[in-house]
Amino acid sequence: MEENIPGYNNFRIAVPQAFEDVFSHFYFAENKSDQIITKTLLPSFQTIMAFNFGAKPSFHSKQNTNIEVDKYLMLGPIKQAFEYSLPPNTEILTVNFKDDAFYRFFGNVCMAEHVPMNPDELLNEDCFTILWHELNKISDVNLKVKHILNFCEPYLKNRNKVAEQLANFREQTLNPIKSVASQNSQTERNMQLNHKKHFGYSAKELSRYERFLKAIDLIQKLAPGTSKIDWFDVVAECGYYDQSQMIHDFKHYINISPTKYVKFQQDICNPVT
Repeated sequence: MEENIPGYNNFRIAVPQAFEDVFSHFYFAENKSDQIITKTLLPSFQTIMAFNFGAKPSFHSKQNTNIEVDKYLMLGPIKQAFEYSLPPNTEILTVNFKDDAFYRFFGNVCMAEHVPMNPDELLNEDCFTILWHELNKISDVNLKVKHILNFCEPYLKNRNKVAEQLANFREQTLNPIKSVASQNSQTERNMQLNHKKHFGYSAKELSRYERFLKAIDLIQKLAPGTSKIDWFDVVAECGYYDQSQMIHDFKHYINISPTKYVKFQQDICNPVT
């Protein structure tokens, strides 16, 4: 349940069908109130690029690192939650790269999670600086998104066949690494390396995250706005060995217990819902 703060406006923007394998969505937020608004962003295992068009927002890691966004900043793959603060007169627009899209765009995903990167340095060009100045002249956020999509299209490389198979693997009863390796006559070890190379994380990391995300979604369905949850049902439904394993995952990803998540979920932004 989103907290209603006068002057605070945020929403997701859908991606056109032609870009659905590149971006999951765009996210816009503006703070026209007179207070600093702080939220927690759940891990998404995506790389995000944040454009700033107002006062400088900041990201705060659990290692107490504070990062301000001047014009733009790239973070990811985001494997653990972090807080972000929007001071008065902030306006941000984030681009959420999907699956192997960052590799297709930049040709590498050698980025430590939460470490900020300048995308111009990855491309050895000043194109993002130019893009920011162009976007800053556009007042309508939907036109900003359209401009970003037009900008991105020439940079996207043809998709690697193996990466596409891994991204589109949907058979939950089978091991994606083993299955795709067999389809391409490759070893499982080589397929694991391919997964890490194109996505920035292993298939095992992703499987653990998806289990945690299933627990988050189930909690929101079972008890919106209340703390009355049968945790044994969540453990059984989501495939945890026991309640302690589930608690360990919550503390790993968002640094709070499941019970505290229920209490504070209005302050937590889920990037995949």
